[in-house]
Amino acid sequence: MARMSAGLLIHRTRAGALEVLLVHPGGPFWAKKDDGAWSIPKGEYAEGEDPLAVAKRELEEETGLSVDGAFVKLEPIRQRSGKVVTAFAIEADVDASRITSNTFEMEWPPRSGRKQHFPEVDRAAWFAIGDARVKLLASQVPLLDQLTRAR
Repeated sequence: MARMSAGLLIHRTRAGALEVLLVHPGGPFWAKKDDGAWSIPKGEYAEGEDPLAVAKRELEEETGLSVDGAFVKLEPIRQRSGKVVTAFAIEADVDASRITSNTFEMEWPPRSGRKQHFPEVDRAAWFAIGDARVKLLASQVPLLDQLTRAR
């Protein structure tokens, strides 16, 4: 069975232009990657869990933010890894500069024996749709297409 993730595609309109909130993964592997590295806030869930509840929980864990309102379920997408992502679009305006993320621990540098903590998400930002297409993981770009068609 494929691994499953659920996430939120948070969007707003500024000066008549649609913008989406994306997050950048933390840790040393992603530190110097930008274009094609960003994601919607999301996380894995197990069979039987409610994807919307998971998406809300993951947003809070990864950013310290919470949103509520009319969630619109988008068609699931499959990432290159095979993971199936169920996303929900929600219109909300949050302050991307005020995120706080949970952390993970890993050995760094490799084979050093030293454990370090890194944020799961090191930053969040609002992007116009055209810029988001460049920043977002390629496998998640179809979520932007669904959002623009649904508006």
